[in-house]
Amino acid sequence: MDNEYSQKQAILFTPASIGPITLRNRTIRSAAFEGMCDHNAPTEMLYDYHRSVAAGGIGMTTLAYASVTRNGLSFKHQLWMRPEIVKPLRRITDAIHDEGAKASIQLGHCGNMSHRSTAGQIPISASTGFNLYSPTFVRGMRKDEIKEVAKAFGTAVNTARDAGFDAVEIHAGHGYLISQFLSPYTNRRHDEYGGSLDNRMRFMRMCMENVMKAAGSDMAVIVKTNMRDGFKGGIEIDEGILIAQELERLGAHALVLSGGFVSKAPMYVMRGEMPITSMTYYMKTWWLKYGVKLAGRFMIPKSPFREAYFLDDALEFRKALKLPLIYVGGLVARPTIEKVLDHGFEFVQMGRALINEPDFVNRMKNEGEERCGCDHTNYCIARMYSIEMACHKHLEGQLPPCIAREIEKMHHATK
Repeated sequence: MDNEYSQKQAILFTPASIGPITLRNRTIRSAAFEGMCDHNAPTEMLYDYHRSVAAGGIGMTTLAYASVTRNGLSFKHQLWMRPEIVKPLRRITDAIHDEGAKASIQLGHCGNMSHRSTAGQIPISASTGFNLYSPTFVRGMRKDEIKEVAKAFGTAVNTARDAGFDAVEIHAGHGYLISQFLSPYTNRRHDEYGGSLDNRMRFMRMCMENVMKAAGSDMAVIVKTNMRDGFKGGIEIDEGILIAQELERLGAHALVLSGGFVSKAPMYVMRGEMPITSMTYYMKTWWLKYGVKLAGRFMIPKSPFREAYFLDDALEFRKALKLPLIYVGGLVARPTIEKVLDHGFEFVQMGRALINEPDFVNRMKNEGEERCGCDHTNYCIARMYSIEMACHKHLEGQLPPCIAREIEKMHHATK
């Protein structure tokens, strides 16, 4: 093994810190939505998955999207942070710690990405309108509600501490509520929360002030933020950098640099083509199923996949910021991971790679594995919106013929 390769290996597999915590290596399981909840509470499946990722060598694993309030839920099989689930969450964090990894949980509010039956009310957002992608009417938030939700972020951090988490990841991207205030596409307010970027950042500042106060000196605070919204009329890189700099000023310990808008450019987040057949197969609402079948390919434009697809934009943020940065997006191979770390990013996040191979980190370290088996057909993404996430390669012989044909077609298209 030559010296250059040894040095790269040392970077990937050496400890590093995020605020008050230290990870055993530079890898983090990204907050890819698992859909493994029952009545908005953890299940045995969620426990088993995160324990397997921790045992697989990850530095820290992140439980995905936990809503800070009932009205912030986007799915019925999603976590809702509240005292009643502290005990089962503690069981998960204890298992993660027993395997030598750190535990994080992503906290957020979906805003307009919900329905009355899930949220318990008409979905709320920065502004009143109609969300075609849910689809639902949306009500702009009153000022008293804005303050209540900002406080709820702090309360959720305290709940996360009680449950044994080492870190929280605040979701300020992808077109969820904080992002809906930040983006001119969804924020059409004419008060102190709308208009200029400084005004649009006001709600984010309120949330972060509550988060940082609750986190104190013993919990790490990570924020996922958009570099770009991924479409004309949304946030572009110049505003994205200003938002990131404000998050640095507010005390965030690290940022996850992402992009895309679930209600406008969902595949900008994950790249590739959405498997419409797989997605609609699991849908229970008949009119939504046939609506997506008919119009899905027009509503969900594809964005070509390539490894490290966010890297060019992320390098602009690396130049503008001093705090630790976590790169996410298109990491399925060791050479690309090492390339990202060589560019000055302190950590890397992976999602689909660890759905495909929960032990990918150990296999890179102990077996010299260069690439995981993910083929980017996005079946896991199509499935998780209706039932729990799963890689199609783990379901051999269980998939209906229509889905198997779609996966085979997309597999050939990605070659």
